[in-house]
Amino acid sequence: MAATGLPRTTRTDLARVTESLEMLAPRWSVWTLMTLAERPLRYVEIRSQLSWLHSGQLNPRLRRLTDSGLIQRTEHGPRHVTYSLTARATELLPAFTVIAAWGDEHLEKKLVRNARTGEMEPERIPAAQNVEDTIALISPRHTTPILWALKARGAASAKALAAEAMPTYGLPAVYLPLDRLVADGLVVNRSTATGVGEYQLSATGRALAPVFQSLSAWAVGRPLETTGAHPLWGQAPSSDRTVSGPWLTTQTRIPAPAAPTAPTAAPAWRGGDLFSHQAPARPLTVSPAGGPRR
Repeated sequence: MAATGLPRTTRTDLARVTESLEMLAPRWSVWTLMTLAERPLRYVEIRSQLSWLHSGQLNPRLRRLTDSGLIQRTEHGPRHVTYSLTARATELLPAFTVIAAWGDEHLEKKLVRNARTGEMEPERIPAAQNVEDTIALISPRHTTPILWALKARGAASAKALAAEAMPTYGLPAVYLPLDRLVADGLVVNRSTATGVGEYQLSATGRALAPVFQSLSAWAVGRPLETTGAHPLWGQAPSSDRTVSGPWLTTQTRIPAPAAPTAPTAAPAWRGGDLFSHQAPARPLTVSPAGGPRR
């Protein structure tokens, strides 16, 4: 297929989305932001809601998110400091809803036995974890540029992808992220008539369209309602599914404990929101191989 390099405006858009992913990728960042979604909290209140984190994990996260302009630290008086979302972070919350929906649909779930009915059903994953796991899947270096290049081309050789998505690297460097994307089920590798491998997005990879649309809109400050007009990811993805292999992103993902249920540590998001553990509205069909693993 002929080379179709990304237009300059699309490359700028890609750079913004990549920077946004890098900002959100460190573990527990999404959980921290969502904990502050309803109202400002003091440090001890944040710790009570994220009780599995110790100070050595929470303090750096708060500092980093404050430096990124997503959290505001307000001193009200001696020993009285609160943390709250900035207006920029509040605008990000609708995008989290979109990202969580993709993770719930496409990331692997274990089958667990329902204590009431005795039936096996997919485990219920907190939406904050779905967001974090989805971001961890697409945030490793070069991953998103490769996905965008494949969306633009439809199919491409490793050499073409190296030139377009990793222009300052040699050809061998492209195979590691490509192999990871294939193993994660976001990309497929098919041999052409000449025996040369050609890569293209899988159905699961194409289904990332709403994720990239929402991140693009947030990065440039547009309303989420405009995402369908994205010049690259605006087309509706295919509805078929591709079974993936093991989840191979570089971050080790350890599921977070359930959010505390004590009245003093109630999650900031109410029933039906991003912290909800309610069962999905329809049963999920999970193949033995599942989706990209957490």
